[in-house]
Amino acid sequence: MGEQPIFSAKAHVFQIDPATKRNWLPASKHAVAVSFFYDASRNVYRIISVGGTKAIINSTITPNMTFTKTSQKFGQWADSRANTVYGLGFSTEQQLQQFADQFKEVKEAARLAREKSQERFELAHPALSIAAPQEMSEERHSPPLLTVNGPGEEKLFRSKSAEVELTVEKERVKKMLSEGSMCEINLEAELFTLQDSNAKLVAALQEANSSVEMWKKQLAEYQEETDRLRDQVAELEAQLGHPAACQTGGDELKRSLEELEALLKAKDQEIHSLQSKKTDVGELEKEREEAMQRLQDLERRNTELEERVQSTEKVLASNQEEQEQAEVEVRHIIEVLDVKIGDLSNLRQSLAKLIDK
Repeated sequence: MGEQPIFSAKAHVFQIDPATKRNWLPASKHAVAVSFFYDASRNVYRIISVGGTKAIINSTITPNMTFTKTSQKFGQWADSRANTVYGLGFSTEQQLQQFADQFKEVKEAARLAREKSQERFELAHPALSIAAPQEMSEERHSPPLLTVNGPGEEKLFRSKSAEVELTVEKERVKKMLSEGSMCEINLEAELFTLQDSNAKLVAALQEANSSVEMWKKQLAEYQEETDRLRDQVAELEAQLGHPAACQTGGDELKRSLEELEALLKAKDQEIHSLQSKKTDVGELEKEREEAMQRLQDLERRNTELEERVQSTEKVLASNQEEQEQAEVEVRHIIEVLDVKIGDLSNLRQSLAKLIDK
């Protein structure tokens, strides 16, 4: 039976620089699948990832491995057999946590598998298991058995004690070295995270600059629209010829125009202040939202101003109609008066004729 997949996740793969041991080198141009596999024939667990046509991760999990989360979306582990440190960058914190939990489970399974294999080996070869402590002591250059003060059992006990002390001391030194190396790797991971954050900040500032240019363009368009509305109001007042009749509406329009100009000046000052405040992206984003809200308010005021202009035009048209109607009535009255005057003239002539007779 071949290897069976257990768990898979998408991540950006990195390896520590073998020359400096200080920098991360990207092993993949984009996020690739990183999978846990179980080899039933050899009873081992591996992490495998393939980029293109080559394997960029081929790490056998051992009980002494540790997966460390160095940031919210980045984790790493050291593989002594491959003589490298692998780093994984995930898109979300949840994916990192799932991978870390899976690593912990596989590590525990690898430990249990090793213990079971050792038990089976000792049961199958009892003689080798008994001789193992002496061979181990010879490999580690433990002190030889002394022939002074006591039988052979006491001598063996003393040799084993010295061997245990030496093993503990070696493990302590290894732990100190591994902790120092891990701290250095953590610092490198933090540096990588800071560089990534710096790149995001630069991109955010560039986007903010482009947004400022867009706001300037919109403000120029609003200024042109305001000038056009002001010209329309002036033309309507000139055509009316009786500004006193609509003085109230004209005053309101003038006040609205003055308020609009004040808003435009305030907006221009805000744009200048935005250009001088590029250090805090969060504050810049908040100010951009406020500016967008004010732009929306400005658009609403423009709409209201247009509605007032239309209302003024209607009032002017109504006044012109009333004036024309009044002129028609005056003409009608004059015509009636002319008729009556003519009748009076005829009556005078008739009276004069009667008097002459």
